[in-house]
Amino acid sequence: MRVFGIAGYSGSGKTTLIERVLPQLRACGLSVAVIKHTHHDFDIDRPGKDSWRAREAGAAAVLLASDHRTAVLTEHRDTPPRLDALLAQLPPCDLVLVEGYKREPIPRLEVHRAATGKPWLYPGDPHILAVASDVPPPDGFPRIDLDAISPLSDFILEHAYSHRTA
Repeated sequence: MRVFGIAGYSGSGKTTLIERVLPQLRACGLSVAVIKHTHHDFDIDRPGKDSWRAREAGAAAVLLASDHRTAVLTEHRDTPPRLDALLAQLPPCDLVLVEGYKREPIPRLEVHRAATGKPWLYPGDPHILAVASDVPPPDGFPRIDLDAISPLSDFILEHAYSHRTA
């Protein structure tokens, strides 16, 4: 399994970039998974549902299954999950795109939009190999245009497969 990260501030277009490169990666015959870290308190479960009731009663995990998909709701009451533990939970796949987990030592691409007004991340992150941006970085750091989907997909493949991470 190969792992490649997508980094950037909220509103920079990380999820949109992933959404746009996924069909190209799949067209290469790859099975691709995505891990998205969120800082927001989220819950896909609803009070009163059987799964919610089981978790509230103390279940460490609840697996929901239908004929078309499964979801595992795992409680992390004491410590947040580590990326390596999340990777181990995935079904077999060729490539995992990771959005977030910026402290993990995985190769990554920074997504940057000038309109956000946010600073560049790459100067402080040695794992960022290039930026996908609508403006060039001030110092000539490697850049791929945000709308250049084929070059972005090629970059991800090249660097995911040149770094063994899992």
